[in-house]
Amino acid sequence: MKSQVLMLAPLALAVASLNVQADTVLNVATAGSDNMVQYVTDYLGPMFEQQHPGVKVNVVGTGPGDAGSQKIYEKLEAQARAGNEKWDIDVAVVHQSKGGDMVREGLLTSYRKDIKTGSLVSGDAVANALGTNVDGYVMPMFQSQTAIAYNPDLVKQVPASYDELKQWVDTHPQAFGYNGIKNGMSGVAFVTGWVYAYGGDAQKLMHGPYEQGEAAKWNQAFADLKNFNQKVTFTPGNAGTLDMLNRGEIAMGPVWVDMFYTWQADGRLNPDLKLKLIAPGMPGQPMYYVVPAKAEHADLAKAFIELATSPKVQAEGIVKKFNWYPGIDAQNVQSALDKADWQKLFTDITPADLSSNARPFPIAPYFDAIKEGYESQVAN
Repeated sequence: MKSQVLMLAPLALAVASLNVQADTVLNVATAGSDNMVQYVTDYLGPMFEQQHPGVKVNVVGTGPGDAGSQKIYEKLEAQARAGNEKWDIDVAVVHQSKGGDMVREGLLTSYRKDIKTGSLVSGDAVANALGTNVDGYVMPMFQSQTAIAYNPDLVKQVPASYDELKQWVDTHPQAFGYNGIKNGMSGVAFVTGWVYAYGGDAQKLMHGPYEQGEAAKWNQAFADLKNFNQKVTFTPGNAGTLDMLNRGEIAMGPVWVDMFYTWQADGRLNPDLKLKLIAPGMPGQPMYYVVPAKAEHADLAKAFIELATSPKVQAEGIVKKFNWYPGIDAQNVQSALDKADWQKLFTDITPADLSSNARPFPIAPYFDAIKEGYESQVAN
């Protein structure tokens, strides 16, 4: 691990030797919730400025969800259409769907081969963003994952699969809660996992090819989900699911793992609540670091991302401070964490669980078809 950190030194020195002016501003735009801005403002930005005297990191938050990434996309697309030689975003943090759109439309630079940490990452999300080849253009900032949170005082035999969950709900009506598909992505992830479990060829949904008739195979899965929904409690969102779990109003529900651990660390959630990643799998997604095609400070942008994806920063910033799963491969982060922090992240959901049951969201046209099918066949 030490050698990997030291490998960053040559590039850092190279950047320091650039003709950096005292008033150089590195503009970072990030989609996502307020914690995404706080991460750069309070942690990563000051660290980068200390290593690069004369550089000021300016971070702008564009809002949560795909809408936040859409704003970044529209900004870059407008500058490209205007024929600007230099664009005023140097680094962007975006969701998978818009990352793929940006690559398809030539708005990004292929940079992963240019940074030392590019070799520390692997997996489907490095190359595939909901069906679009983004290999070389992205580095995951972190991996987020959905799972079933539960109260062990109320759930004595924890379901390990969607099949077992259905049986449990039959005997414990209204004790399972989720937020449908309009009040947050944890509910969307649960529904997507349901279609993976009961809709037929999950591998085709995740990797393609897209076939228009595939969605017709999901009708029974949606009919069963509609029946399932008669025996659950609907929550107002991911935070609402956690609130209701904390108050004992429900016993189980799907949540984002990072929010679960952050709430526990902040004392907002019963420390006895636990997580289970059920089979055959539930989706997660990364946030991507990208460099616009005509970023004014492209070399500094690459140095910024190299720092952000170094084992040390992934351990201290991503895992310890914000309770996210690392964006680079976990084995490159473990030696930079103490035993307690490593165990906290991987006690309920082990690396083996992630390997077997962590799934990507489907390619974009199947993803749209799942949401449309839910609206027309389940929520009607």
